[in-house]
Amino acid sequence: MKTIVVTSQKGGSGKTTLAAHLAVEVERAGDGPAWLIDTDKQGTLSLWHERRESETPQRADVPFIHLAQGLERLQDSGGAYCFIDTPPTISEQSETVLGLADLVLIPVRPSPADLWAVSETVALVKAASKPFLFVIMQAKAQASITAQTIAALSEHGRVAQTFVADRVPYAVAMTGGRTAPELSAKSPAAEEIAGVWRNVKSCFHEKMKAPKLVRSVANG
Repeated sequence: MKTIVVTSQKGGSGKTTLAAHLAVEVERAGDGPAWLIDTDKQGTLSLWHERRESETPQRADVPFIHLAQGLERLQDSGGAYCFIDTPPTISEQSETVLGLADLVLIPVRPSPADLWAVSETVALVKAASKPFLFVIMQAKAQASITAQTIAALSEHGRVAQTFVADRVPYAVAMTGGRTAPELSAKSPAAEEIAGVWRNVKSCFHEKMKAPKLVRSVANG
C-alpha cells in the first residue's frame, strides 16, 4: 500500500478537497481499494465522508498514536492507497505523519500568500527526505500568476502538469459528500482530477524529475 500525505502549512490551500477527490478517483480508475485518514482536528474530511452515500473510499478512524499500526492493518487488509489529510500547522505530529509517507502532495494556490508560506512546508518535507509533488489548486484560467507560481515552485521541486482550476462544482460536490467528477463524469473537473491522479501515479513508477514549467489552464 502506498501512503500519500497531503500537507501544507497554509490554511485554505485545498488539502481536504485534493485528498477527497483523489481517493474517489482511485476507486473510479480501478486502482483501489483507497482509504482516507483525517488527522486534522477540524475534521473536515471526516464530515465530508459522513455525508457520502457511496461506501468507497473507506475512512479509517485511527488514533494518532496508533497511526503506524493502523496503516499496517490497512495494508494487510488489501488497501492499495491511503490518503492522509493533515492540519495547517507545524508540529511534532507533522513530522510523524511525514515519516510514514511514500509520497507527499503539497497543494498550492497561485497567490503570493501561498508562495510565501510554502517554504516552511518544503523544508519540513525535505527534512523528512520524502519525495513530493506540488499540485496547483484553484488556478485561474490564463492568469499570469499561475505561470509565475509554477516557475517559483519548480525551483523547489516537481509540479503536477495538470492543475485543479477554480470551479464551482468542486465546492458544490464537497458540500454534499461527493466529488466534482461524480456530479458530471465528462466535465472539465473530471478531466482535471483524472489528470492529477495520473501525475501522482507516475511518481511511483519513475524517478522524480525536474518539472516542466508552464502549462496554461483550459477554459471552462
